[in-house]
This record gives sequence, structure tokens and C-alpha cells, in this order.
Amino acid sequence: MPYPGIDRRRVLAAAALGRTVNPPAPAVGREQALHAVSGTIVDVSPHMIVLETADGGEARLVVAPWVTAWRGGVLAPADLPVGARAIVRAVREGTVAERIWADVTRITGKILSITAEGSPGGKPKDQIVELDCGPHRGRRTVVVPYRASGRLRVRHPQFDPGYLFDAIGVREGGVSYAYLPATSQPAYRAGLAPPPPPAYGGTQSRISGTATWSDSFDDDERGAAYPMVEQEDVGCDESGKSCVGLPYLALGSMLVVHNVCTGRSEDVQIVACGCVSGGFCDRCVECGTSPRGRIAELAPASFVELGGDLIKGCFNVRIGVG
Repeated sequence: MPYPGIDRRRVLAAAALGRTVNPPAPAVGREQALHAVSGTIVDVSPHMIVLETADGGEARLVVAPWVTAWRGGVLAPADLPVGARAIVRAVREGTVAERIWADVTRITGKILSITAEGSPGGKPKDQIVELDCGPHRGRRTVVVPYRASGRLRVRHPQFDPGYLFDAIGVREGGVSYAYLPATSQPAYRAGLAPPPPPAYGGTQSRISGTATWSDSFDDDERGAAYPMVEQEDVGCDESGKSCVGLPYLALGSMLVVHNVCTGRSEDVQIVACGCVSGGFCDRCVECGTSPRGRIAELAPASFVELGGDLIKGCFNVRIGVG
């Protein structure tokens, strides 16, 4: 997903601005450090999970007694299937699993069409939703199972073409299934987000809003998609839009991301255009109610290491420019 030359951009920017070139810093906070470990499950038991990582290596993690897993619903880690893609929140230098998500996916975009699957015998029908997920992610089809439709419709009352959609689910056999709403649907149609407040004046050291996550990043990648990047920088006519008073930043810039809910902070590099997230002027209610607007869309690993829960989908955040 990242654009080429991002690390070089950061070096050049540091030289121009007289800054030091520091790599992304690990998350810090009141609690011990969190580590995100991703891979394919090759073995799992009540006490141990073994993953094959993206580089072909093996990660063996002890499963703590209190750990739960999620794969379309909460289940015991030992019930996870071999072959599932997992992301594990781990402690103790990444050796002890604390939380496991398997085959998790997030589907975010504009509704293009909704159809019902044929169902013999008059049984309830699943719905097929076609989405436009933005210029960098193309179109995507998601199945909304009938049993999950009520929960989704509560927070997506405008279930019609032209409105925004954001759900969390499971990807299985090449098919994405939506089970949980990731947000309360904005009341406006896609592309009609409210204008931002008066222009960012350069004196605001911290900006508050919402951080979310996306599964469009590469396995084990860290970083963020940010909405206010120059259109010429990313070749995207839809960038540079947000209902938050954000400054324009270049690819490779560093964001100091502070999770208000956990107290953890981390330096996260901007590696992609976040034009889709810029169209959402919603709030996160993970711990209190955030100001409106999505500031950053994080890679799952970065989101997890900052203490986020992939199923809850967001956390209240303060952002500084590093």
C-alpha cells in the first residue's frame, strides 16, 4: 500500500526543516508495551498459538488463561481454525498473547448497490452490498448475513446507494462478511461532509478527533493514511478534504498519535492517502465522545499497539506533528 520513496521524503524534510531523523518510536504509556504479531495460524491449543509470519518465520506465543479470540463472534482461542489469518495483541516482548482477532476485515466506502440473495423456501435473505472504497482501493463486495442485518441497520439507518458504509467482519474463502457496525453512519450522502472549521493556523499543537484502522495495509505494516495530503503528492483528486481543521502534510511525515483512552502514544509515519476517512465526519465514543472527524486511519498493527480493539473500530485521539 505505501507509496515509493516515503523514507527518503522524511530524510529530505528533516534536512530542510532542521530536524533529526528519528524512526517511529514504540508505544508508551502507563502499562507495559504492546506488540502486534500477525500471521497464519499453523497450530493452536488452549495454551499456545503458533503463527507463520509474512517473512516465512514462526512466532510462538503463550496464550494467557483470560484470553479471548474473535472470528465473527467471541470464541476460545483453541477453537480458531488452522489456516486463519490472525493478528495478536501480545505483551512481554511479544511472547504472551493477550487478545486474538482472526480473519478480521473492515469494509469502508460508499454504497453503490444493495441486492438480496435468492433464498429457497421463504428463508430470510442475506444482502449483497457493492461499495466504492475510494480511488486507492477500488470496488468491494460484502455480504451482510440476515442475522447481522438488524445490528447493522440500527447504526446504518440510511441503507441506500450514495450513503457511507463502515462495518467490521470476517473474510473467509475470498468473501467478506459484515457482522458489526464500525461507526454510526453519517446522516449526509457521501461527498457531502460538512466543511472544516476556520483554516489551521499553525499554532495548534494538538488536534483531537478519531483514529480508525483499515485492512488495506500490508501484513505487519505500521503507518497511517492521512486525509490532508497534497493532491499532486499522491495523484488523488479526492485528497485534501476533511471536516477537521488539519494541516497539509507530506507523505513520510510523522504523526505523534496519542490514544486518549489508554494513555499510550506512538510516532506513526504517514504512508498513504486517507481520502476515504476524510469523508467521514463522525465521532468515536470509546471513552467519552470525541470531536467530529477522522484524523488518521491506522494500519491494524499500529492500531493494536496503541491499545485499540479492532472490533470497536476506533479510539479517541490527539495528534501532534513530529
